[in-house]
Amino acid sequence: MHTEVEPIVTRLQQDVPAAEARIDDAMIALLSLTTSVVAARRDTAGVPAAKGHAMIQRLAKAQMSLVDISGEVFRVHGDLVTIGRETAGYDIHEDCPLQESAVVPLHAVA
Repeated sequence: MHTEVEPIVTRLQQDVPAAEARIDDAMIALLSLTTSVVAARRDTAGVPAAKGHAMIQRLAKAQMSLVDISGEVFRVHGDLVTIGRETAGYDIHEDCPLQESAVVPLHAVA
């Protein structure tokens, strides 16, 4: 690997998984908020079911936006891997702490 490329690769190896993890954290936080909002609506006496529905729709829309963002970042990750292989013969997945756990069998989450 070229000496001038090493700091770039090192930074990307840290920044890409960190960004992916932060997006996951944001999705989890938003799902938690959505759960709290729906539970509060359900558990508050005298609140009609239709009350707060627009807010729940906005939360669901925000969640889908995060899912879209996550997909875009994963595509960027793939593009970086391709560039690394083509230009330096390097695989950014090497030393990537999230790589081993990135693929989860469906039976593990079902």
